[in-house]
Amino acid sequence: MLRQYELVERVKEYDPDADEALLNRAYVYTVQKHGSQKRASGDPYFSHPVEVAGLMTDLKLDQQTIITALLHDTVEDTLATIEDIEERFGPDVARLVDGVTKLSKIEQMPEDERAAENLRKFLLAMSEDLRVLLVKLADRLHNMRTLHHIKNPDKRRRIARETMDIYAPLAERVGMYEYMREMQLLAFEQLEPEAYTTITRRLDQLRQSDAGQVDRIALDFKQALAAAGLEVEVWGREKHPYSIWRKMAERHLPFEQVSDIMAFRVLTENVADCYAALGILHQTFQFVPGRFKDYISTPKNNGYRSLHTTLFYDKSMRVEVQIRTREMHRTNGFGLAAHWAYKQGGKVDGEVGWLRDLIEIVDASHDSEELMEHTKLAIYQDRIFAFTPKGALFQLPKGATAVDFAFAVHTDLGAQTVGAKINGRHMPLRTPLGNGDVVEIIKGKNAEPQLSWLGFVVTGKARAAIRRAVRAKERAEIAEIGAKLYDEIAERLPAKVGKKALKQAVERLEMGDVEDLMYAIGAAKLSDREVMEALVPGSTADMPEEAQQERAISIKGLTAGVGFDLAECCHPVPGDRIVGLRRPHNTVEVHAIDCLELANGVDADWVDLSWGERSHGAVGRINVVLYNRPGTLAEMAGVFARNNANVMNLELTQRDDPFHTYAVDLEVQDLAHLTRIMSALRATDAVAQADRL
Repeated sequence: MLRQYELVERVKEYDPDADEALLNRAYVYTVQKHGSQKRASGDPYFSHPVEVAGLMTDLKLDQQTIITALLHDTVEDTLATIEDIEERFGPDVARLVDGVTKLSKIEQMPEDERAAENLRKFLLAMSEDLRVLLVKLADRLHNMRTLHHIKNPDKRRRIARETMDIYAPLAERVGMYEYMREMQLLAFEQLEPEAYTTITRRLDQLRQSDAGQVDRIALDFKQALAAAGLEVEVWGREKHPYSIWRKMAERHLPFEQVSDIMAFRVLTENVADCYAALGILHQTFQFVPGRFKDYISTPKNNGYRSLHTTLFYDKSMRVEVQIRTREMHRTNGFGLAAHWAYKQGGKVDGEVGWLRDLIEIVDASHDSEELMEHTKLAIYQDRIFAFTPKGALFQLPKGATAVDFAFAVHTDLGAQTVGAKINGRHMPLRTPLGNGDVVEIIKGKNAEPQLSWLGFVVTGKARAAIRRAVRAKERAEIAEIGAKLYDEIAERLPAKVGKKALKQAVERLEMGDVEDLMYAIGAAKLSDREVMEALVPGSTADMPEEAQQERAISIKGLTAGVGFDLAECCHPVPGDRIVGLRRPHNTVEVHAIDCLELANGVDADWVDLSWGERSHGAVGRINVVLYNRPGTLAEMAGVFARNNANVMNLELTQRDDPFHTYAVDLEVQDLAHLTRIMSALRATDAVAQADRL
């Protein structure tokens, strides 16, 4: 653990003007507040914030960030308050500590919600000050380094999974590759212990059998470049076990067939030498086609710059080579942390423009599951580069389409998209874009996002915006249905109701406005009786039962209340497990879960549905096989009558002596009612067989 004077000396080395007294006070404050608290390892708890502060000095961050790192757990784990911190260390430190603290107050939530809520608060805090992210990443990295001290294996795996899913990708997106690699490696050891052990053992064996091979390859590269007059630094390393395992999993390869497990870095003096070195290496060694990437002319969103290529060494061994200037190398390892900059007001600079997309996803996401899905899409995938006709460059995930491109340019442009030209040719909107494509978006004034787009867009921003627009459209449709139902309800009241009564009903039902009320009626969230009572209190007391009659069928689900039809192929009745099929510009078809026609719904969106609480009354279809003798038809009709089932349709479908087969549509209350009728039919001598159709 860093001692007090060592931490202060580290800061003073790169920031001679740092307030030494303030740094000392912060160190003493965290030691005093954490007192006798212990970590799982048995070390004093204050050793953790001190080590996190040490990680911040490695990045040469300002004294406010160092102090924040020292104090980041005091509000959560001690009696310290934000007000106390502001009084002692100033408003800037208090704001940063508060930002980090808010991320730690959700550990008791269910796992999925906790991860999503953590991410939501994380992104919002990042949008205000990037230093919150840097401290939190260092906090997580140090916790991962000591994770093995936690005795509960389930807790270790949970923390490792959260690190792999959220913190490592975020570290990558801000260019902190050293943090990302170490987090991935430590999480991999917990999540896949057998794979980790196997790969590390194989790497040890490889190292022993090929002693000095990495140094030999590096020397050959350096000599080839020196012969051409280039002064460079070259060194090599093995890729870490998680990187190798992921490649094995993605390509379905055994360890022996993963050929490019070694990576080499070439450092030059300037950009021109980078391209010169690339040319020399490609002339000297055969390069692998399709494996060259130029991140110097088109840097990654996180500011990463380098040339990447893969070479055949000694005709059979594939090795990856990264070529960059020394300045690029200094910034690539720790990304935005290596050259962080702020505008007035504490906003991050343009280098993290991707962050604006993530904040937009937070605003658009409907629930925790959706937020996690959209954000993982935004932070995980490999990138391609596409251009507007005017030459503006946009980075997108592999597999992105013209619709993804449109939303990347601007949300409004994405919403108004009706077509696209790719490299001057009209192409379908679902066409995947390639590197260097020039994309022209054709928009329409009255256009709106289509539900079918969700079948091919790949960016979290596009998916979030489309879903938000679809939900708004569905809400409007439900409200429109609710308005029609409201008129029917109002007609059943003993007196006419006007705008004043409607306004009072909105207040009594605690709705935001009239549109909210119409939506609640259309979505069957309110009963007819509740609406009547809200409009005219006491109006239903002496009203005949039939005047208060509720709508017989209501459906719960994503599209509850929106123009649904009970499918005639399977005739679902309340009590059946149901699913909905929604096609563009059509109502939802409600099917029984075992309906054979569902196989034809591959072009539709499937919607998980359930019956409303008061649903009753529907038409069920049954198949009845009667013996062909006098009186059997009357006997079947008697069963229907005794069970209060109204026959809506009766059709003789097959005449096959000695049997007659009928398809019967019966008006029944629910599945239990229909089941009782079929049981009664099977119990009579007139019926050979009775089944649902």
